[in-house]
Amino acid sequence: MEKNNTEYLVGKCLVSAPSMTEEPFAKSVIYICSHTKDGAMGFMINKKIKEFSFADLAIHLPIDFSKPVSPIDLYQGGPLDRVRGFVIHSTDYRKGEFIEPGGGIAISSSVDVLTDIAFGNGPKENIIALGYANWAPLQLEQEIVNDRWLVAPASPELIFRTKDEDKWQTALDTIGVDIARFSNTCGRA
Repeated sequence: MEKNNTEYLVGKCLVSAPSMTEEPFAKSVIYICSHTKDGAMGFMINKKIKEFSFADLAIHLPIDFSKPVSPIDLYQGGPLDRVRGFVIHSTDYRKGEFIEPGGGIAISSSVDVLTDIAFGNGPKENIIALGYANWAPLQLEQEIVNDRWLVAPASPELIFRTKDEDKWQTALDTIGVDIARFSNTCGRA
């Protein structure tokens, strides 16, 4: 997928500002897969779902579980359409339909990728997210101006290899933000 000027945050991460305390976005890191004049879409990559498992999800999918499957974590992708699944994954997996926002990261939503992950044939690195975050036209830009979000580079290292509980701080570190110096109030000069 080729980037253009209207998709300037595609392939980047949003990091919730330290002052953002409301759930589900408090201390969240969101990978942005789409950003145009029509709005933006992304997935939280650092919040596992504790009350629902892959086995619970698989019951509703056409997957043959004649072989045992290792436990697989699910992530809260965002507050919208939380029954819809997406896979954020490494680009070594190129089966079926997917988008590739850049930086060695791809997004799929087919049952095939879930089946392949379940049986060890999927992408080497992946996050299965239920739901997504979405912004109306210019809404995300306004939230950034209002100090709700900071923008950080995305990388496979951050998304797949950093512990979930460390992703928020690691993302802040990549852009040089010291939360001890970050004010809980914002203002304009």
